Amino acid sequence: MQKNLILCIILVKKIVKKHILYISYDGLTDPLGQSQILPYIKGLAQQYDYEFSIISAEKKGNFLQKKEEIYHLLQDLPIAWYPVFYTKKPPIFSTLWDLRKIRQKAIQIFREKPYQVVHSRSYLSALIARGLDKKLAVPFIFDMRGFWADERVDGNLWNLKNPIYHKIYNFFKRKEKEFLQTAAYTISLTHNAKKEIHNWEDCGNVAIQVIPCCVDLEAFALQTPQKNKSLVMSYLGSVGTWYLLKEMLLYYKILLESYPQAEFLFITTEAPEMILTEAQIMGLPTEQIRITKAARNEVPSLLAQTDFSIFFIKDAFSKKASSATKMAEILAMGKPVISNFIGDHQFLAYKYNFGILLNNFEEQSIRDSIKKIPELLQMNPLKLREIAEDYFSLQKGIDLYAEVYEKVLKK
Repeated sequence: MQKNLILCIILVKKIVKKHILYISYDGLTDPLGQSQILPYIKGLAQQYDYEFSIISAEKKGNFLQKKEEIYHLLQDLPIAWYPVFYTKKPPIFSTLWDLRKIRQKAIQIFREKPYQVVHSRSYLSALIARGLDKKLAVPFIFDMRGFWADERVDGNLWNLKNPIYHKIYNFFKRKEKEFLQTAAYTISLTHNAKKEIHNWEDCGNVAIQVIPCCVDLEAFALQTPQKNKSLVMSYLGSVGTWYLLKEMLLYYKILLESYPQAEFLFITTEAPEMILTEAQIMGLPTEQIRITKAARNEVPSLLAQTDFSIFFIKDAFSKKASSATKMAEILAMGKPVISNFIGDHQFLAYKYNFGILLNNFEEQSIRDSIKKIPELLQMNPLKLREIAEDYFSLQKGIDLYAEVYEKVLKK
């Protein structure tokens, strides 16, 4: 009895107030980790009374290149980073091995310094968080980021005709429901996904907070560049899988009928050959297409040189839960957006005037939207930035996460 009491006293002394374990299968040294993970955690650690332990799966190349930069960013903050190396091959088994490493690290951290909440980013992390909930009775937050299993199918990464992938898909759909029903709170990127989930059987009362992909308004500050001699349309980010290159090039082709000197600027890490080859097939003037690879801190000045930005996303069930980071970044720069009805775009169009939405990619639909370009060019950059400030600001995202943490800690 006395020994048990002593152990309890020691355990209480070791507990750190508001200690959060954050698990991510994306690396902090990945571009996504630097834009959509670190800024939130840093803000929560600096502005609120939280201490973090982060376990992330790092790709060796990125880790060797960026690890010192990440450690420097975390210096003097109550954030401990526990990277494990991501394994790519063989498929499936490598993922199981990674999850085992992460789980072992999570248990080790708990023994040394117990945490009160596990924040799991996406489905693979939620597998571990759910297991920790069962083993250690630590509540978890299911930060789902989207309908991951359906994304794998819609993106042609899992072929359901393959019996192995069919079983994996069914497994994660069962787990998806379990995560929603057992998590202390769920984070959704869109209101559209929240509505969808609440229509599912036995999920009507799931506690869900919508937090879209946000933008650091200080990093993406308004600039006043020299006026362009010709119209410049931009695209920001990766191309392929979800982002429809052919449809965007078709839009540009029809745009040239009204604005023959218009330029198309791609700010992307993709190989230029892929984009230029498709442009040549479509008979486009490749000398008016610029493809630029840019570091994150170089993106704002490039966007500032453009008149508007375009991105078309593949229409699929999983995209109900999609929130494009580029939307927030473009609006923060005071630039209008041309896109299609995906995620919360329809909801945002009713709430704000941010640009043009297309119902489809038929030529007539494109021509109708191009007639609105003069109105687009007259949009006030300050008003567009206000949308980012009101809905997509990093600070608002940090505050919403803090609200969720407090609700979970009080349960």
